[in-house]
Amino acid sequence: MIIPCEVAVRSVLPAVRALLAQELVDGHGLRQERVAEILGLSQSAVSKYSRRVRGYVIKANDVQEVRPLINNIITLLTNGTYTREEFLDLFCKTCMTIRKSRLMCEFCQKSDPKVKIEDCDFCFNLALRESERR
Repeated sequence: MIIPCEVAVRSVLPAVRALLAQELVDGHGLRQERVAEILGLSQSAVSKYSRRVRGYVIKANDVQEVRPLINNIITLLTNGTYTREEFLDLFCKTCMTIRKSRLMCEFCQKSDPKVKIEDCDFCFNLALRESERR
């Protein structure tokens, strides 16, 4: 049995990193070395994200609610004065937003053919429960 978070690590996490790297390089004019330092990645990983070689399995940018979250993460990262909890909170909100959009469903099914995506509402309902808690 595959757990949705495992699929998210292989699909959503790289997509979010790609959006962050691309915005920091293209939108803020930072050098790849600086972006690598900020994101805790290697320069070659940032290069692959920037060239769209890595992190584009899921089209996270197609989810309208993702852009403001990415912008908020960028603001935290570029200001440099944030707590780990603030960063993790925004990152997890971004992941949940993408998962709620059902972009990850086909990857869950590929990872575990027993998953019937037409019957699965786990990520969607999890995101709803999380928003109700807040």
